[in-house]
Amino acid sequence: MGIVLWLAGGIAAWAVARIVPALRGAQRLSELAIALVTAAAAGLGATALDFGGWNEPDWRAGVFAFACALAIVAWVRVIRR
Repeated sequence: MGIVLWLAGGIAAWAVARIVPALRGAQRLSELAIALVTAAAAGLGATALDFGGWNEPDWRAGVFAFACALAIVAWVRVIRR
């Protein structure tokens, strides 16, 4: 269940990034892939930091995955321009 929470955080970050028009391009699928990979990596980091885990949902891990995914998507948008 924790992995589902991480991926939901990544999808939510991607959806928020799609709403923000600044530097938005036509790279929808690549941004989604980046957000999901980053959310999974952040979730593993959250597990290492001992909040949440891969099989137990914890809101802190979800917020951490969301924030990391949103930051990476924003960074990628800036780098592309």
